[in-house]
Amino acid sequence: MTQIFVSSRLFGAMSLAAAIDAGHFGPSGRRRILLISHDAQIPELTPPPNERPGYAPLLSRFDEVISLNELIDPLHPLAWSPAAVDQPMIERLLRRVWNLGDEPIELAVEAIQSNPARSLASIFHDATVTVYSDGLATYGATRATPPTGVGSRLSRLLYLDLMPGLVPHLLAEYDAPAEELSGEAFLKVIEEVTAEVEPILAGHGEFGDNVALIVGQYFSELEILTDEEENRLHLEMLQGVVARGHDTVLFKPHPHSPPRLFELLVDEAKRLDARLVVIDDPVPAETWCARVRPALIVGICSTAMMTAYRYYGVPAATVGTELLLERLTPYQNSNRIPVTIVDAALPHLEPDGTLRAPMIGAEAVSTELTSLVAAVAYCMRAAARPDLRPAAQDYLRDHVGGPMARYFKRRRLTMLGLPGGVHSPRTKALNTVLPRSSRRRRLAVNVVRRAEQLRARPKDDA
Repeated sequence: MTQIFVSSRLFGAMSLAAAIDAGHFGPSGRRRILLISHDAQIPELTPPPNERPGYAPLLSRFDEVISLNELIDPLHPLAWSPAAVDQPMIERLLRRVWNLGDEPIELAVEAIQSNPARSLASIFHDATVTVYSDGLATYGATRATPPTGVGSRLSRLLYLDLMPGLVPHLLAEYDAPAEELSGEAFLKVIEEVTAEVEPILAGHGEFGDNVALIVGQYFSELEILTDEEENRLHLEMLQGVVARGHDTVLFKPHPHSPPRLFELLVDEAKRLDARLVVIDDPVPAETWCARVRPALIVGICSTAMMTAYRYYGVPAATVGTELLLERLTPYQNSNRIPVTIVDAALPHLEPDGTLRAPMIGAEAVSTELTSLVAAVAYCMRAAARPDLRPAAQDYLRDHVGGPMARYFKRRRLTMLGLPGGVHSPRTKALNTVLPRSSRRRRLAVNVVRRAEQLRARPKDDA
């Protein structure tokens, strides 16, 4: 058997290395190919992931490294979607170019809902498919239906247990078992990567015991927030950590963040008389946690926050999740579950340094947070997870009028006929007669709602 590991990020490669070390992919002796998918917006302008700092020690787990970009050039990996009629031919070509022969294939992919994972799973039509760690999104429902014939070959979900006690819903509808990735093996891999990039880390000088780490994100690039809103959130993070007494602040921007953000933060740090170190080196935030062991890590809903919190015991706080919950569209946006988990489980940092208690205490993760995530997962993908409907109904009956209603949209609840929606005999009938996921149903519900609004208006306003 040949195992093909598809990776587009250093974090994903770290997860794969840890999984191999822990025996999740069987004993050594099998041929292991690392297939690099360089999915930057313009790949030609940046080095591929395997040529960036920290990657070298991971390569020892693989027999060879292959660039998908070089193979499909000039197509972009995210846009590579061969027609079904061409896939048998492409499989024969790939088997010949990669010297696969006729032996069985095991694929390990980061996210089955997007390319190139979808294309590869379809091309290798009889390969078993492992989906490995996708951060906090692992706890949500599968975001898109896999290509025809792939669902039955999804063998397992391999994930980092960032929220102990929380059950992953990803791939559950395909009966793919969730297999926890060894945290001990993952920490050892982080140590390897940290040692490799130590000269880069040391180049920023030494820090005391009271350092705070801010991890930036790029929701403005996704057009979920405006540039001004995202800048303001990062400034609030800086103000909050300085107000809490952290005189040294590390800022790890997302690679897609605009450079002008640095200037805003630098100016604000000067005003606050704080030391700000902008870490624009292409090394993961986890390596900084391993080396510096910050006293606090702050972000919006970054996976790095939860990694530091879970595996290094670093206190974590969030800023901006309330705004993000309002802005995420459509409801099934892939960021909804990460934002929901972070908003509910972590304290909220205010610009004056105070910490608002989380919506759900740590002791209630296995009960209250589990119920909340199940309800949100159902609302995101009701047609795919009808088994979650009773749990969603029960949760909403108990919480829809309280503060936990922030995680749901009334229009969505109305469409699904759930507590908290706007219901009438007509809409209840539509919930029964029309398919929940159809466009026709959504249009019909809107027509009925508008008709009832007109009927309720006073005669002289008509």
